[in-house]
Amino acid sequence: MITLLVNRLPRAVFQIMLLSALLVISAQARAALDIQSWQTGKGAKVLLVENRALPMLDIRVVFDAGSARDDGKYGLAQITNSLLDEGAGGMSAQQLAEAFESVGAEVSLESLRDMAYAGLRTLTEQPYMDRALATFKKVLSQPDFTRKAFERQLARFKVAVKSREQSPADIAEEAYYKALYGDHPYANPVSGDAKSLQAITLDDVKAYYRKYYVARNAVIAIVGNISREQAQAIVDDLLVELPAGETPPAIPAVKPLQHAKTVFIDYPSAQSHIFIGQPAIRRGDKNHFNLYVANHPFGGSGFASRLVNVIREQRGLAYSVYSYFSPMREAGPFTMGMQTKNEQAAEAIELLGSELKKYIASGPDEDEMEKSISNITGSFPLNLDSNSKILGYIAMIGFYHLPLDYLDNFLDKVRAVTRDSARQAFADTIHPDKMVTVVVGKNATRLNGAN
Repeated sequence: MITLLVNRLPRAVFQIMLLSALLVISAQARAALDIQSWQTGKGAKVLLVENRALPMLDIRVVFDAGSARDDGKYGLAQITNSLLDEGAGGMSAQQLAEAFESVGAEVSLESLRDMAYAGLRTLTEQPYMDRALATFKKVLSQPDFTRKAFERQLARFKVAVKSREQSPADIAEEAYYKALYGDHPYANPVSGDAKSLQAITLDDVKAYYRKYYVARNAVIAIVGNISREQAQAIVDDLLVELPAGETPPAIPAVKPLQHAKTVFIDYPSAQSHIFIGQPAIRRGDKNHFNLYVANHPFGGSGFASRLVNVIREQRGLAYSVYSYFSPMREAGPFTMGMQTKNEQAAEAIELLGSELKKYIASGPDEDEMEKSISNITGSFPLNLDSNSKILGYIAMIGFYHLPLDYLDNFLDKVRAVTRDSARQAFADTIHPDKMVTVVVGKNATRLNGAN
């Protein structure tokens, strides 16, 4: 990423960045992150980490404006977010792109189930930073939402829907979330479907933006070579044209599954795509660390996991098999997934269920616990070895209202997990008799009789 930024910059600036980059990993690994936080006069929450190792600034403005807020118009959140840099402040998409490129800056936009955000990466050297921030301000608070841009973007989304309809992995994932969450907003396809996209209008986009892209609905994460005073001035200027607005009401809680459900979808693919899981935990759940550690030896540690050992190495039923927790604002899923030959799907599903029940009953053994904790704690510093990674963490901390010392205490929390606490948390949370199974593959419906 830095290389992309410096290719167009003066050689002196490049040399500064190159020398600083050699220091950044060791400096961040030695020191606890000092996260400063405050609330602006308009009600936005700000989190700042000063990092003097690189002449860089990373900003992410996060809004509670993900697809959970689509209100039946699936894809509206993502289309709105994607249009922010398709014309703003009277500048076309091309002009905006050239303005960022001319100062070596990059803008990023993303819309997920819980959140949507706009991000900026720029040098802190002048005049690059001021120019980048001025352009980013237009993107954030002055999107033009022209009909031409809207129709062009809507057409792209419709093409993407057709592409997903031809991807067994995408078909399986969308069916999985629908089966998991039913009538909850998490069930909706984030990018919309053919029917919902047909109904979305430009007025819908403008109304969505006015409602959710407001200061009280924003969390601003900042990492970089600036002081708090500079950060405060930057944030106040970025928000000056955004209304204070209101925070939206809470999304509904996720209802736990009452019984098992299986969905078979025939698709002429060489392999069956399989997802099995259930709604599990929210961000900040008291059992988060117990479950995180418990899942690591089961299916979260790649080739070292039990699932890979049994299903791939011993039985040769799948090249890749895995499990993970995805905590969200409300209960995010625990998911097990794999791909296997169509004719082996029933056997692979049966074996996966058997291994899950064994693990719930006995939990990890002592050797698995020791290796997992060593692996997690040993690799953790790599999660904080760049501004962009730190930015993602503090944005998460701010958005989900986690304690500011979350990262400082992370390793101690992991080390405090015992074999008994991991087993108990896993057994209390995971219910094999109340899981969703989705299978997409050739002759998948025949499995209904096999199971």
